[in-house]
Amino acid sequence: MYSAVLHYLKAVKAAGSDEASAVVKKVRELPVTDMFARNGKLRDDGRMVHDMYLFEVKKPADSKYPWDYYYVRQVIPGDDAFLSLAKTSCAHVKK
Repeated sequence: MYSAVLHYLKAVKAAGSDEASAVVKKVRELPVTDMFARNGKLRDDGRMVHDMYLFEVKKPADSKYPWDYYYVRQVIPGDDAFLSLAKTSCAHVKK
């Protein structure tokens, strides 16, 4: 919800309007980058695609400060983490 609202507000600002078609155009143009999503984009089928992470939980002795619980072992690009647009079954996407 955080990402959706923040992205909508950024799109309204970029469009200079709250008119729906102008905002939707900006929503699709602007990248989604916030505390939740990195390298995100809204595809034509409505799916928000973004990088995903593979984490490993640290042993307690390996934690150096509060909230230091994980190692990031791999960043999986959004285009690899989600079903491709070419394979979508969404009826609204023209193939």
